Amino acid sequence: MSRVFLDLALSLDGYIAGPDGQDGGLHDWYFAETGAAEEIKQELLGDIGAMILGHTAFGSAPDGFDTEYKVPHFILTHTPLPSVERGGATFIFVTDGILSALAQAKLAAAERDVCVAGGAEVAQQFLRAGLLDELQLHVVPVLLGSGLPLFGPLDQPVALERVRVIQSAHATHFTYRFQQT
Repeated sequence: MSRVFLDLALSLDGYIAGPDGQDGGLHDWYFAETGAAEEIKQELLGDIGAMILGHTAFGSAPDGFDTEYKVPHFILTHTPLPSVERGGATFIFVTDGILSALAQAKLAAAERDVCVAGGAEVAQQFLRAGLLDELQLHVVPVLLGSGLPLFGPLDQPVALERVRVIQSAHATHFTYRFQQT
């Protein structure tokens, strides 16, 4: 069964980017390509059928970006833009909100997973709307002190069930499932 999950790296103090948007080493685990980190990466590459990103996470390149994920990427934006393809990945710009992006991503992914991959504002919208089945967080042992926080205010507490914890050289990888209320 396919799932909709959030997949992000964050610092131990909860930031997905430093004060000036810098990485701060948060994605070193992904590029280490050894042991547990490589297994998680291969799992992601095999399971994901579509991705959802915000316009900031997408960046400013008009022709997309290079990615190993050769799947449709649905980019949430307020500016209508034509779809672009780059290196086997298609970038489709969605101007009518998260529900539309999710419906399109589910259709494109078919039986595979839909990954919400950033940024923080998009993640928070999906969390508040209750549209995620799971959180997959790659917690890096660094304190950034400030920057872009992953979690914002919620209307009520959210109960999670731990599905797995995997330790790798550069991060601890947590997967949580949202408990049904």
